[in-house]
Amino acid sequence: MDIKNVEDYIKEGVEARSSVDPKFIHEMGEDIAKRMLNGGKLILMGNGGSAADAQHIAAEFVCKFEKDRKPMPALALHANTSSLTAIGNDYGYDYVYSRQIEAFASKNDIVIGISTSGNSENVIKAIDKANEIGCLTIIFTGRNGGKLASKGKYILKVNNDRTSIIQEVHIAVGHIISKIVEDKI
Repeated sequence: MDIKNVEDYIKEGVEARSSVDPKFIHEMGEDIAKRMLNGGKLILMGNGGSAADAQHIAAEFVCKFEKDRKPMPALALHANTSSLTAIGNDYGYDYVYSRQIEAFASKNDIVIGISTSGNSENVIKAIDKANEIGCLTIIFTGRNGGKLASKGKYILKVNNDRTSIIQEVHIAVGHIISKIVEDKI
């Protein structure tokens, strides 16, 4: 990658990040905080880099973001490898998250499904299950949103097609939400 490509990549990332509506992020953060203040927990999921983003965001809630405070309940569903592999083996990989949603989620909870394509079948099935339960469902995806485009109350569609740029915006939004919730709690 030459310097021009580096400059172009940075510019593309800035444009994608700037396309996200701050009012939308603020409303989403406020809704998450409200649920958490009422006893809800944050449940996140994704595959590959999106799984890493889910785990990163969960850690911001459980540990701290910018200030010392009580821990907030948050979990990334891929982190329990015994459950993940048992469910994958016994029911199929498409059910590794929906089965855990059924086990852990309740009506007050917030479920964030992260999929850059919007077509991760295991995330789709889990969001469907979370909607059945009555959870607040949030989707982080790319430009067209894929099959997840209409399945959440909040749908963050990053205006880009490059996976790496989409993931960079997802983690930035995750950080902003962490700050909004932390300031409210």
